[in-house]
Amino acid sequence: MSNDLKGKVALVTGGSRGLGAAIAAVLADQGADVAISYVASSDKAAAVVETLKAKGVRAVAFQSDQSDMAAAKPLIAKVVEHFGRLDILVNNAAVVAKGQTVDDPNLDAEALDRQWQVNVMGAIATTRAAAPALTDGGRIIFIGSLNGTLALIPGVADYAGTKAAINGYARGVARDLGQRNITVNVVQPGAMPTDMMVEVLGSTNAPDAFLDMHPIRRIAMLEEVSALVGFLAGPNSGYMTGGVIDIAGGLGV
Repeated sequence: MSNDLKGKVALVTGGSRGLGAAIAAVLADQGADVAISYVASSDKAAAVVETLKAKGVRAVAFQSDQSDMAAAKPLIAKVVEHFGRLDILVNNAAVVAKGQTVDDPNLDAEALDRQWQVNVMGAIATTRAAAPALTDGGRIIFIGSLNGTLALIPGVADYAGTKAAINGYARGVARDLGQRNITVNVVQPGAMPTDMMVEVLGSTNAPDAFLDMHPIRRIAMLEEVSALVGFLAGPNSGYMTGGVIDIAGGLGV
């Protein structure tokens, strides 16, 4: 444990599994007390909390559905009430709808609309609620996707659109909060071994044709992506803001 974040409080939305749980662990390893939010997996959230506490930090999980914009203010209020402060917000919670091209006659518009609601409007609501509560010198980190810059395969138009929207929003928030020395950055992973990868590619075993697009011919490890988030949350990233940072093995270069 480096203790770079000792005394800091972080909220990781969607922290009960996958990348969110890995990010929560990295922040705890740096000494931060960590709150996570989850929608339905209470057992997984409780297990993450116990893992974090075993690292010697305080941890708690709050049920909160990011598709409900009205849930954002109560979530932030609970974090501040529990810990007394908020220093780091990691907007990680997101969903992906099953890939369908926009001309598919069976296009699931309801699922795509919910994707926009969770990935964009929910993240915006959480950021709006957190901004007044964040300490000066705090951090906001959005988990984007390389699809926010490049539509890599057919059937991701709406998902790519949600992530591109977050890139623009994050830059604006960086401008708004810069005078308070609050940094705002977006981390854009490529494929990772998560449920989202299964939704998009059908498996966590990426096909050869997809891997061949990468100069570093593999998918990302959760530890690599979460380590980047840990750096952006730490004291050595105070002059980095408004950035959209790829961690995708060179895909798209």
